[in-house]
Amino acid sequence: MAVFDKLPPVHPEGRKFVIIAAAIALLLFLLAGPHLGWIGVILTLWVAAFFRDPARVTPVGADLVVSPADGVICQIADVVPPADMGLGETPRTRVSVFMSVFDVHINRSPIAGTIRRIVYVPGKFLNADLDKASEDNERQMFVVTGADGVEIGFVQIAGLVARRIVRFTREGDWVEAGQRVGLIRFGSRVDVYLPAGCAPKVAVGQRMVAGETVLGRLGCEATVTGVQR
Repeated sequence: MAVFDKLPPVHPEGRKFVIIAAAIALLLFLLAGPHLGWIGVILTLWVAAFFRDPARVTPVGADLVVSPADGVICQIADVVPPADMGLGETPRTRVSVFMSVFDVHINRSPIAGTIRRIVYVPGKFLNADLDKASEDNERQMFVVTGADGVEIGFVQIAGLVARRIVRFTREGDWVEAGQRVGLIRFGSRVDVYLPAGCAPKVAVGQRMVAGETVLGRLGCEATVTGVQR
């Protein structure tokens, strides 16, 4: 029992999918035999793992910007934020986190503040690892305004097999840093637009943990580089 106590819970959004997968596995056992039945069991376990919702320990600090997503940094670039976000036309540093189908897909707020804007944009389902996914894919944009007026935008981007973006919050809600704000099904990417004077403290290829890994520090412009070992 102690082993099961350590397993992360399944998010409520995913429970119906686990039940459907388990029902399919049972039917396969009854109608097609144990070989296909065990494939159904493996599929059920994967669905449960996809929707896992582990607790996270968010570092405390008004100047900290934490990663909104689990995954790997696939790109860091200076670009103009999407016009729909209302962040102006000055380029910002965009940090892109790619989530594979094996990563936790619960997304979290990078800072504490008020959600000033949420914009949903329908689109394509290209590979989320591609640069043009930021402009062509289905996506949902958030802008969070901190107590000091600093605004950070982040975008949930649907991927090649993702077919739905789910949000847990509304415009005007106050969120804490690391608080759950939504998820994407199944495999996707999150872009974070850092404000001026906040250089990323991560490198391409680095693995992120949502709500825990520090992406940057407000007011700190020193950049970092990474070396793969």
